[in-house]
Amino acid sequence: MSPSQVPSPVPVLSPDLVSVLKNRVEATLVAIIEKNRRTRYFSESPDFADFHDALRKLGREDDGDISDDTLLETYRTTIPLTTYDSYEPFATKFLAETCQEDDVRDMFSPGLPHHIAITSSTSSPKPKLYCKYQHQGSMRHAFGEGSNTFWTFSLHYRQLVKVQNRNGNIISTIPAGIGSSGTLRMRSGLEVEDDHLNIKLRGKWATSPVAVGFIRDYRTFMLTHTLFALANSMIETITIIFTTSIVDMIRYMEEEWDSLIASIEKGELPPWDGIQHAREYLQPHFPPRPDRAAQLRAIGKATNQPGWLVEIWPMLKTTISISSGVFSVAIPKLRFYLGPNVQLRSLGFITSEAYVATVYDPSDLNLFKVTPQDIIEYLDVEKEENASSIIPPWLVGVGKHYEIVCTTRDGLWRYRLGDVVEIAGFDPTDGTPIIRYFERRNVTTWMAGGVLTEQRITTAILAVQDTLAPIVEFTAIIDGRSGIPTLGYFVEVHGELHPEAAKAPMKLHEELCRLNEEFDPQRMQIPTIRLLEPGTFAEYRKWKIEMSNSGSGQTKVPVLLWDNTAQEWMLARVRREFGVNSSDGVVQN
Repeated sequence: MSPSQVPSPVPVLSPDLVSVLKNRVEATLVAIIEKNRRTRYFSESPDFADFHDALRKLGREDDGDISDDTLLETYRTTIPLTTYDSYEPFATKFLAETCQEDDVRDMFSPGLPHHIAITSSTSSPKPKLYCKYQHQGSMRHAFGEGSNTFWTFSLHYRQLVKVQNRNGNIISTIPAGIGSSGTLRMRSGLEVEDDHLNIKLRGKWATSPVAVGFIRDYRTFMLTHTLFALANSMIETITIIFTTSIVDMIRYMEEEWDSLIASIEKGELPPWDGIQHAREYLQPHFPPRPDRAAQLRAIGKATNQPGWLVEIWPMLKTTISISSGVFSVAIPKLRFYLGPNVQLRSLGFITSEAYVATVYDPSDLNLFKVTPQDIIEYLDVEKEENASSIIPPWLVGVGKHYEIVCTTRDGLWRYRLGDVVEIAGFDPTDGTPIIRYFERRNVTTWMAGGVLTEQRITTAILAVQDTLAPIVEFTAIIDGRSGIPTLGYFVEVHGELHPEAAKAPMKLHEELCRLNEEFDPQRMQIPTIRLLEPGTFAEYRKWKIEMSNSGSGQTKVPVLLWDNTAQEWMLARVRREFGVNSSDGVVQN
């Protein structure tokens, strides 16, 4: 649906829409309860004992013919809020040295999972893992696909879980790694047992051959996808999971411009690190293209001119990526390279735990329609953090903030995502809530008598761009060097610093106090701003992927960086500082 055809969200549900929405949500919830109530997790976890006790008192626990109303009422009154602490003991059974079928079958949903999604540990000290099952009629992600799509897909996995039966035979091999890799494998039938054949395929969904998806090194992974895309002048769509990764791609392309063109001209792959195991499968798909190389040389490395990517790919119409929240920071730089006519589109509201919502209006990067395939409930952020504060979708209020709580076909039960959304309205065709991402819940720190949230930390640094410089990406730490803790930002900028950049910390201080009236300005130390070397965040992603053995494309930079090792890594790449310990606001390093 084009943006002009998308109906505006309505602020209030009519009685008819309430009925439509409630009937559909309740039918979906009953189906999920019926499907998953006999799984190992739901049957054995003490979190759900009240549900089973309630049915036993009704004499219906083992009755396969429980009424829908009974199931719904029992769910609403007995299922508590859950977190990963509840889920983890059951999920980790898949990582046992010997994974036995009897120990893991029907764990969260009937059967065995297709893959296990492992998080990038952005907001937790260690990765989390979520089992993903194959379901009929699953919603397709809006990746955009075809031979003229530049899509940086990955097929990397961190490990393979080999499930054995009682005779010791392996009955299933389950890849555990980034969620997008498992999703691509599931939708395309690329089972890990067939990877010796998969790696030879040309692929139908992108301009890159399948073998590129097996490259682990982040820089080489991005460059190899870029190489195949550059060789194709007919690219219409760019799909890269995060906007910040598109900026990485542009930087790598600029750095390797001459070698990329030479490779296209000769049809020879560069000797990049980490490409060796895939080279023999890539080379047959990479013939010499001297005419295309000549076109690219004529265009030149004009990265200081707006619309450079459209000069490279004249047919380019759309880029698709996650662009809300902190990822919106990269949009101005991306727009500079794309020019005014290429549409920026969101990939959707996607987490490792669940697919929360699809794009509602393609012209709005932070407007989503909640999925109808799982159950999304809403925890009022102004009330106590328990199940009694959960609001069903037909009772949420426009403009109010709620934490997402999901019950899914993959076996999550009233699971807290930690993501806070704002209700923008309702779809006038079926009543479904339309939401905007707001911030992560509990990504906060106390300072100067007030609370610093993720949203305020982000809003404040973006407000000083006209004094500092256009910001490409940032993260923040608690900076206690002066003896009084303050907020310290690491930033990467696009272009030259503003002549009055030294005033940015004071403006940042004023903005943080404006955003939080509880702050005592006298107790709020002037924030610090550390300017990083160009490309630092791209190198950070590469470093984190190598450290964690995670797949390319998943690693995110948190708004507030707590990890001491990561902080030291960033500090080693600071080239200029504004704020504390400098007489004129600037310290050269």
